[in-house]
Amino acid sequence: MERIFITGADGLLGSNTVRELLSRKYKLKALIQKGSKSKTLEGLDIEFVEGDLLDKESLIKHVQGSDAIIHIAALTNVWPIRHEIYYKVNVEGTKNMIEAALSNNIQRFIHISSASAFGFGPKDQPGNESTVTMAKEFGLDYVDSKLDAQDVILEAIKERDLPAVIVNPTFMIGPYDSKPSSGAVILAVANRELKLITSGGKNWVYVKDVAVGISNALTKGRIGEMYILGNENLSYKEATSLIAEVAGVAPPSIKVPSFLVKIAGRLGTLIGTISGKAPKISYPVAKISLIDQYYDPSKARKELELPETPIRKAVEDSMQWFKENGYAK
Repeated sequence: MERIFITGADGLLGSNTVRELLSRKYKLKALIQKGSKSKTLEGLDIEFVEGDLLDKESLIKHVQGSDAIIHIAALTNVWPIRHEIYYKVNVEGTKNMIEAALSNNIQRFIHISSASAFGFGPKDQPGNESTVTMAKEFGLDYVDSKLDAQDVILEAIKERDLPAVIVNPTFMIGPYDSKPSSGAVILAVANRELKLITSGGKNWVYVKDVAVGISNALTKGRIGEMYILGNENLSYKEATSLIAEVAGVAPPSIKVPSFLVKIAGRLGTLIGTISGKAPKISYPVAKISLIDQYYDPSKARKELELPETPIRKAVEDSMQWFKENGYAK
């Protein structure tokens, strides 16, 4: 496989993945939205094509000549809580990418799902690829639509021989986070804007490690298998303390009682619904923030040779990139 078609190339994960692929001498064609500036991809040896995940016929045409597809693009907002656009982009878009793959006899299809597709657990018994998910209980169309998109891929593997491997990243941080997305928490701590912490935690992973896992899945992943791409299970107190240490500031020290977090979430949802503007926290996000969302990535470490870069390194690289690009002092 030499020629790879990639969607979502200009996001945090995409920007790191294309660099890993280019280092391996793959030839890349990237689908970008019309009018996108894609600043994190400037100067890279990539063929760009403008298109839309909802335009099946154009996707079939654009994929021609490619050996593999890496499908990263997805709508990842958590506000609004409910909206049909999530299903159009994440589910219908995935169906269209499947048609493009099958129409062009693609050799390998790497689908980027989410670790939320599996159930989580405490640190002493974290979730893995066989743990049943509870994510749909939170009531977020983003999460629900990603789960549905994964089911679409699994069905195509079984019923239509789609040569797909599914990877499920946890919470990614690292450079080229131009939105910023997950890096917003790093900036909030570094800029001393985050004063409060909740009782929960999650699995954190260096985005460059995820990029390596995806690239390795092109040749090492088993068709039909799913792989959690993660690393360190850290409580929010542990994670924000680490970020604060790297940034040289005092860590958030006020732990908010769970009932107050939920009240804030309900108020945020109400205010957001009335104003039409995204609140700082919604009720579903409030509930999620109180849970230990820990995962075991050992399967990916064994089969995809997923690296285990310390999260401190990920935080340091994030901070450096944010400073170099004017996001932080």
